[in-house]
Amino acid sequence: MTTNTIFLLLLSLVIAGGLSYFQYYFKAKSKSKMTLFLALLRFLAIFGLFVLLINPVLTKNALEVTKTPLALVVDNSSSITALKSEKKVEELYKLLASNPALQEKFEIQSYQFDTDLKISDKFDFKGKQTNLDQVARNLKSINKNSVYPTVIITDGNQTTGNDYVYRFDPANKVYPLVVGDTTTFFDLKINQLNVNKYAFHKNKFPVEVFLQYSGGKSVTADFSIAQGNSVLVKEKVSFSASKKTATLNLLLPADKVGLQIFKASISSNLKEKNNYNNVKNFAVEIIDQKSTIAIVSAINHPDIAALKRSIESNAQRKVILVKPNEINQLQEASILILYQPTAVFKPIFDNTKLAGTNTLIITGTNTDFNFLNQQQNSLVFKMSGQREDYLSEFQSQFNLFAVDNIGFENFPPLQNLFGTITTNGNVSVLLSSKIRNVSTNAPLLAFAENQGKRTAFLLGENSWKWRLQSHIDQQSFSKYDIFTDKIIQFLASATTKKSLVVTHESFYNSGEAIIINAQYFNKNYEFDEKARLTITVTNVETKQAKNYDLLKGNNSFSANLDGLQAGKYNFTIKELNSNTSYSSHFEILDFDIEKQFVNPDVSKLEQLALQTNGKAFFQDQADDLIKTLIENKEYKSIEKNISTKTPIIDWVWLLILIAALLTTEWFVRKYNGLL
Repeated sequence: MTTNTIFLLLLSLVIAGGLSYFQYYFKAKSKSKMTLFLALLRFLAIFGLFVLLINPVLTKNALEVTKTPLALVVDNSSSITALKSEKKVEELYKLLASNPALQEKFEIQSYQFDTDLKISDKFDFKGKQTNLDQVARNLKSINKNSVYPTVIITDGNQTTGNDYVYRFDPANKVYPLVVGDTTTFFDLKINQLNVNKYAFHKNKFPVEVFLQYSGGKSVTADFSIAQGNSVLVKEKVSFSASKKTATLNLLLPADKVGLQIFKASISSNLKEKNNYNNVKNFAVEIIDQKSTIAIVSAINHPDIAALKRSIESNAQRKVILVKPNEINQLQEASILILYQPTAVFKPIFDNTKLAGTNTLIITGTNTDFNFLNQQQNSLVFKMSGQREDYLSEFQSQFNLFAVDNIGFENFPPLQNLFGTITTNGNVSVLLSSKIRNVSTNAPLLAFAENQGKRTAFLLGENSWKWRLQSHIDQQSFSKYDIFTDKIIQFLASATTKKSLVVTHESFYNSGEAIIINAQYFNKNYEFDEKARLTITVTNVETKQAKNYDLLKGNNSFSANLDGLQAGKYNFTIKELNSNTSYSSHFEILDFDIEKQFVNPDVSKLEQLALQTNGKAFFQDQADDLIKTLIENKEYKSIEKNISTKTPIIDWVWLLILIAALLTTEWFVRKYNGLL
């Protein structure tokens, strides 16, 4: 308690005693045996009231020590097992985590990582991918505004994610502890193989192969690509101490329609430590047709180039650019994209009405909306001459086809003329518009179907900024291009509606996410959220079957089939209420990327240490690492004085006591005739 509080309590004692004395002794005309008792009751009641007003508090000071975090991150991927370093990794972790000096100086945080970062002090080394980029991102969010060291026990061989060297916070030192045998072994490796998923029948498709050599001698290797028992390509490749890599650009014939499996391999007469990375299987789906999409525009705009690149990211699509007066070039086009149509598009609209061609209409500040009102009746435009920016809002109830929200709310606004846009008839809205976060309830991206003809509307220009923003957010154009492809697929599809629509790949690599999506529609072709979908997956060779339930998402059902072994599989999806079913097949290619390595990536880990002003250590230098961490004076514990204040009295009970004292005093005085 403070001095002032003590003074007030003493003063309260004096005042309470004075008032009691004045009431029962000084002022009283007569005194009885009960006077002292009544004076005591009055004294305690008045003193209690003063204590209640003063509310004395006890202050307790405690010293709290906050230690610097030490992130101890362990590689839990299967490449550690492939390099036969799992026991060494566990020994190094225990050595660091149990060191008394480190425990005294740091708050040790234990993590494991493969595809993601997790809090753990147990490791099984079964991770199918290695993503150090994810480690960097997660640690930044976990230890915000802290200066802390990070120790990573790893081989440094990353198989997915961005280059991790520049992803860690340069203000926080990283100390890689390199595990694995750094001795250079003779090794031939197919480092990377690039090929499109699709090729066209009777054409030739390119294959780009990157080969890598480890060793000090000159050697000649045989590289080949085979399909079944037939060798399609065979080449000699030379390596030496000064020539460690080679790149081959090959053309393979697309003679058969359907999914074709190929095997690339490299070999020599010398024995290797790791033969697993000498072989890489890949697959290409040979298709016998290619859809042509025509973009018709009277003006030049960045949207057109962005649309062309996005659509042609699917090898089954070909885009041609056409002026409105070049109507003869539209004969081969199965879909028309009409960019900012005006009156000069009149022959194009007349032709599409006769041919029933599906169209995507994109409007903007150069669009003639009066003309557009005359040519279609799905949307009604009442526009002014003023320009306006429209943000997008994703409509999760959209059910024409499965589409994910790829961050539309974060995309830059599209520009269009200001006005009102209303729907007329059977129109489904995927994106609605907002003006400065105020919803307009007007469509921004909508789809209409009328007498078998499908039309899509994108109501604004500058969608090229959407594709660029998606790349910034995802470090890839992939998600945006898939979104564009789904729009084109909707327009390219036959108008006959199916109650069960399934989306899947024809082949997957081992370790990849294997996800199959499905949509079930009721008799009104509305997405049925109450559908019960199951999938039966059967291995073609072993005949072993597994059953899974499909889980409901926003506007589709999905099954995650991760964990299946390499091989060919047939599957059937069934809707249990209606017995509607869909059957198809896929293949999982035997490819374990974590078994591709014979040495740790020392140079990459040393770059990481240099970038963060840390230092890389090898597995036999753990004691040196501990010494470095202990002697580093940057990391100091922070002492804080924690002051806690606790009230001495409980005001509720004190109030009850005061009331009891005053009540007792009243009854005693009443009983003795003193009132």
